[in-house]
Amino acid sequence: MTTSLMTVLVVGATGSIGRLVVAESLAQGHTTRALVRDAGKARRLLPAEAQLAVGDITQPDTLPGAVAGVDAIVLTHGSMSSPETIDYGGVRNVLAALGGQKPRIVLMTAIGVTARSSAYNHLVEWKRRSERLVRAGGLPHTIVRPGWFDMNGPDEQRPVFLQGDTRRSGGPADGAVSRSRIAQVLVAAVTAPEAVRRTFELVAEQGSAPSDMTQLFAALDEDAPGALDAVRDEANMPLAQEPQRVRDDLDALGTPAAP
Repeated sequence: MTTSLMTVLVVGATGSIGRLVVAESLAQGHTTRALVRDAGKARRLLPAEAQLAVGDITQPDTLPGAVAGVDAIVLTHGSMSSPETIDYGGVRNVLAALGGQKPRIVLMTAIGVTARSSAYNHLVEWKRRSERLVRAGGLPHTIVRPGWFDMNGPDEQRPVFLQGDTRRSGGPADGAVSRSRIAQVLVAAVTAPEAVRRTFELVAEQGSAPSDMTQLFAALDEDAPGALDAVRDEANMPLAQEPQRVRDDLDALGTPAAP
């Protein structure tokens, strides 16, 4: 795995995953910039070495300075109450702020994001749409769909990468993984060439974590160029039936909406 050092922007940096991503990114030697709304609060939560960029993903005019000059962006943000504004709109606004920049994009969504009959439909559909924005943007990307946070057993530390998003019970039976392991995978994806254009579910099974995740990334199938959905995803969300505002966003990124 490459050890190239980068300038990494973490979105959702003060969240339970984002804080761990900031720490892991710094531990790997990256210059790490945290997008925060409140610098005073963030400074109490984040390592002193982290750079702070004050901005709000729901306010597009606050983002150009935050993304300027970055080599990679790790997006860990999310909202149970406002998924269209936060999960989806945040990704749209960050991508729009890039202008001509072409950083690596690492997006965290969730296992079961392609389910269409879930109690969490209000959430997962907007997460899936955020994934489509990233793929439509054409930037080098990795999309990670973690299982249930910190519900794995103490002996279940071995990361397992799955594709096809076939686990759809809507509960921990779909798989679990620690927050710290999620952060490690997200940061590893920033520099691994083998992680580019990969979308996968992340769970943990019995065993220990490898020191190098290159082979795990390399074993995955790539997302097809120009495709909106991941390589093995079920085609159960027709673009022609999507809200017009979503289709307009995809048009703006270069993906023509279906008639």
